[in-house]
Amino acid sequence: MADGIIIIDKPADWTSMDVCARLRRCLSERRIGHAGTLDPMATGVLPVFVGRATRAVEFASEGEKEYLAGLRLGQVTDTQDTSGRVLEEHPVSVTREELEAALTPFRGPIQQVPPMYSAIKINGKKLYELARKGKEVERKPRPVTIHSLTVEQQLSETDYLIRVRCSKGTYVRTLCHDIGAALGCGGTMFSLRRTMAAGFSLEQAIPLEEVLQHPDPASLLLGVDSYFSGRPSLVLTPQREKKVRNGMTIPFPDAPDGEYRVYSEGREFLALSRVSGGKLTTIKSFFEV
Repeated sequence: MADGIIIIDKPADWTSMDVCARLRRCLSERRIGHAGTLDPMATGVLPVFVGRATRAVEFASEGEKEYLAGLRLGQVTDTQDTSGRVLEEHPVSVTREELEAALTPFRGPIQQVPPMYSAIKINGKKLYELARKGKEVERKPRPVTIHSLTVEQQLSETDYLIRVRCSKGTYVRTLCHDIGAALGCGGTMFSLRRTMAAGFSLEQAIPLEEVLQHPDPASLLLGVDSYFSGRPSLVLTPQREKKVRNGMTIPFPDAPDGEYRVYSEGREFLALSRVSGGKLTTIKSFFEV
């Protein structure tokens, strides 16, 4: 049985679910999930959780993410990226300094209207299904946080690379669209590469093709405890381990309050747990039942 985390460098033109489906066959494990959907045109960091590690997806999906996005000024499309139909084209006379100044209002907590071409449901219908029929419905703004937003490189008079670190739920193509609107010339996204997700970086990511061609792809898996590496660890005696395996809250005056990675004496990762008031409680278990 394959258990663990593999950081995929997702290729363009694959959906995140395409990647998971291919890995299910490659690893002979049906329990596979990912943290943070990437659109087909996007590339980069896609953390994939395999076997028992899928229990950690709920934690990984909540974290902030970082992207390197291509912003094209002077163009507006129906999808807010260059995969869509061009709706408007405008001359561009924006300098890099003017673009950098325009980014200021987009940093920090902002309200963002989700794009029509998205999987969000309104009245039971996915927005992209309505958009493909030529329909547009009102969408309520959603709160997101842009932790950092910088101009990385100017490629031409119209094209820039911007680096975005943001919260869950942020649409980077909508950010590009809104920046263009603020500048008065329109904007769209022409490329997107995720450089960080769930605390994993692009340096840790393995191209999908390399994984599929590997003679032993399961050997590429990281332990699920690697996701929780920022938390201290506790090693349990066999008596305490048995109680944790039985789902019991146990007295634990040995450690200060906080969250911990919990291991058996044999260094098997058992659970993410919390110590509070001298008692150890399991948040999520990762041992085989």
